[in-house]
Amino acid sequence: MKQMQKGFTLIELMIVVAIIGILAAVAIPQYQDYVTRAKLSRVATFADPIKTAISEYAQENGVTSTNMTPLTSLAAADWTTIGLSAAPTTPTADVSTASMAGGSVTLTLAFPLSGVNAPTVTYAPTVGSTGITWNTTCNPTGATNPNMAKIFGCP
Repeated sequence: MKQMQKGFTLIELMIVVAIIGILAAVAIPQYQDYVTRAKLSRVATFADPIKTAISEYAQENGVTSTNMTPLTSLAAADWTTIGLSAAPTTPTADVSTASMAGGSVTLTLAFPLSGVNAPTVTYAPTVGSTGITWNTTCNPTGATNPNMAKIFGCP
């Protein structure tokens, strides 16, 4: 009489463990990349109301490509001038500080990135004939951190 096989052989179990190991080796770095991109997206979302306020201020004060003075004269203390109730100085989980100078806004990230403890993103307005475009500068540069290039469009 033949006896029925009960359970799995050692080789079958080893194959399953190897497959799980390969999947984990691919999935964990991808997951960490997605978490970083989500944090950077929240930083970009944090900047949107500030950029809108600056754009409205520029429109209301007749800023043109030849007359940038009202915009470039904005300083760190002018948050209420552009229509915000106060400076966005309360640190969040993603942005530790926000500063403004000459119409440009610099956000300091609250988490390390690419070995840099306080990476920054700077949005600088350029007034054209039909609207404002925002030039983004990142530190570290996009070449150092591809996620910053993907989210902010840094060169």
